[in-house]
Amino acid sequence: MQRPFREEISDIRPASFGKRLMSMVYDGLILVSIWIGVAIVGTLINHGGVITPLGRAAMQSAAFCCSFLFFGYFWTKNGQTLGMQAWRLRVQTFDGQRISWTQALIRFLCAIVSWIPAGLGYLWMLFGDERLTWHDRWSETSVVSLPKREKNKKSGS
Repeated sequence: MQRPFREEISDIRPASFGKRLMSMVYDGLILVSIWIGVAIVGTLINHGGVITPLGRAAMQSAAFCCSFLFFGYFWTKNGQTLGMQAWRLRVQTFDGQRISWTQALIRFLCAIVSWIPAGLGYLWMLFGDERLTWHDRWSETSVVSLPKREKNKKSGS
């Protein structure tokens, strides 16, 4: 069951290309550290020896699965990866709900496809008013920019 977010739909707008790009840089750094962790575990399991083709495939599969779990967990939990939180972005369904694990999987796989033709799937957002990438469209999700939170001011004397 999908749960709605607290913000009103009127308070949010489509995320800009620049914010999305910077968010990807942040998340990319986290992803590299996850991959390093997978490589360390794989090397320890293999006792530091030469990795066989099967071992290499297993390590790449583990890195791929860990990558999906990273994105899928954050997208389905609160709609924001750590990079998205830093840039006040959120992924949500077209009607403002949290995305499902199925949508997260479609989004993850299609995002990879979006990079293949020289990033055209990402650049596609620059050509439409809705600012949707290929993986946004295919997973029926969108990335939105959240308003700044108002700070509570103390009434002083």
